[in-house]
Amino acid sequence: MVDSELAVAPMHRICKKAGANRVSEAATKALAKELEDVGIKIAKEAIRLALHTGRKTVKAKDIEEATRIVMGK
Repeated sequence: MVDSELAVAPMHRICKKAGANRVSEAATKALAKELEDVGIKIAKEAIRLALHTGRKTVKAKDIEEATRIVMGK
């Protein structure tokens, strides 16, 4: 497994915020990988949206719309 770009400590805090009493290191690494995978999908969709409107710069509105598309919101 390739290490994630995301740090383990924030994944631990996210799990704790969600209500976990204890979180294994394997769980934090798995969460980081899954979040990175979703983030890449959102970023690719945001790039597609920006290019579609003739821009090279990805803006916050592209990320927000891409999130709705990818996550089905």
